Amino acid sequence: MTDLTHLTIADALKSLTAKEITATELTQAHIDKPDIYNAYITKTSEQALEQAKESDARYQNGTAKALDGIPLGIKDLFCTKGVRTTAASKILENFVPPYESTVTQKLLESGSVFLGKTNLDEFGMGSSNTNSAYGKVINPWRSSTTPNIEYVPGGSSGGSATIVASGLAMGATGTDTGGSIRQPAGFCGIVGIKPTYGRCSRYGVIAYASSLDQAGVFARTVEDSALLLHAIAGHDPKDSTSATQPLPDFTKSLTGDIRGLKVGIPKEYRLKDMPEEIQKIWDQGAEWLKSAGAEIIDISLPHTKSALAAYYIIAPAEASSNLARYDGVRYGLRVEGKDLDDTYAKTRGAGFGDEVKRRIMTGTYVLSAGYYDAYYKKAQKVRRLIRDDFVSAYEQCDVILTPTSPSGAFPIGEKEDDPIKMYLNDVFTVPINIAGLPGISVPAGLDTKGLPLGLQLIGKAWDEETLFRTADIIEKAADFKGLTLNIRQAA
Repeated sequence: MTDLTHLTIADALKSLTAKEITATELTQAHIDKPDIYNAYITKTSEQALEQAKESDARYQNGTAKALDGIPLGIKDLFCTKGVRTTAASKILENFVPPYESTVTQKLLESGSVFLGKTNLDEFGMGSSNTNSAYGKVINPWRSSTTPNIEYVPGGSSGGSATIVASGLAMGATGTDTGGSIRQPAGFCGIVGIKPTYGRCSRYGVIAYASSLDQAGVFARTVEDSALLLHAIAGHDPKDSTSATQPLPDFTKSLTGDIRGLKVGIPKEYRLKDMPEEIQKIWDQGAEWLKSAGAEIIDISLPHTKSALAAYYIIAPAEASSNLARYDGVRYGLRVEGKDLDDTYAKTRGAGFGDEVKRRIMTGTYVLSAGYYDAYYKKAQKVRRLIRDDFVSAYEQCDVILTPTSPSGAFPIGEKEDDPIKMYLNDVFTVPINIAGLPGISVPAGLDTKGLPLGLQLIGKAWDEETLFRTADIIEKAADFKGLTLNIRQAA
């Protein structure tokens, strides 16, 4: 019998509908697989089996829903009613939400099965998933040259990427503030999509930077990611930033036809010290698209060089405001002090990790009197220029192709002594969040260590269909094997 944890979502749905397998069997197979990567913070196995039983009943009586019986992982930034939600922080270690996020509610309504809450960088702040209060997450991929070294899965959604890449779940939710879906997808050899800002509701998602955060999904194929995104997207009156744009069936965009499509290659993304293997896979991606009938054109995004600096002003500024609510008074951790101010200080000192403190302090500084105009206001002006760059570029092309990251996964601990080096991992992903555009990472090959490399496609606002259509071509050309390759298994 086929290993049920190796099925795609599309194939599993066909087998469930044909009654070749049951949702309970599918769910149990994923529960039985050991998590040797520390990818979950909270497992919900009993709840998952109950949900699977309900799915089986619907398959029996002919009322099955769009994703009935599909086992998923939920990033522990999404509030789940009655299930602990920590944001990977000590300050929320015992928080049990009394309500459901809109994204997870939509997945429940589609019949999905929730296996548990996945590990992440605390409050979504990081590029390595080593900033969690619940321990580091280990990339399921191992190097062919140094198999005993542990590599990062990327961040912040590293737990979600890991469970999908290793077969611990068929899909997962993530959030993307500056690359936190696309970068771990690239490092773990799977598909990750960040839709247009406003495509998915942020209601019930613990906030990091409100004008940048966007929910999205991980899956092992482009088709599966299209299925999942359709399930979670759509207007939500509970979220004032949720858009009323029509919601297409993204799977119908997988036509295999990109003849006449214009693909832009931004010259500013050709970094001075870019590794040869990154340039090679980028050139290969362009060649695949050209062979399929697309036209490759050079474009310019002149303010790209300022994107990272603007991001690391705007995001910490918004974080310092959003995280002010964690004061030890209303919910979460409380450490008593001699007075209210002392209680605030002690609670936050004990509850927040180093990276969160660093970003709060940075954000508070750039918003303070005398510095607001010099930093935050100027960064917002740069943000507009970056957005305008993309608008101008899309007058010449339909979609933009870049690498997902400037390197493959790096060893755990390698860049932790230098935050600037860590922040540079987001150089190719951050501009998309600043402009509010959709982006997708597709696995395209392996680096010289045998670790995955991803290619990123950037689309026009609300044009996820073109992203999926183009990503489908890259996926078929790359013929990336994922689970059958160098995945670390439990002994």
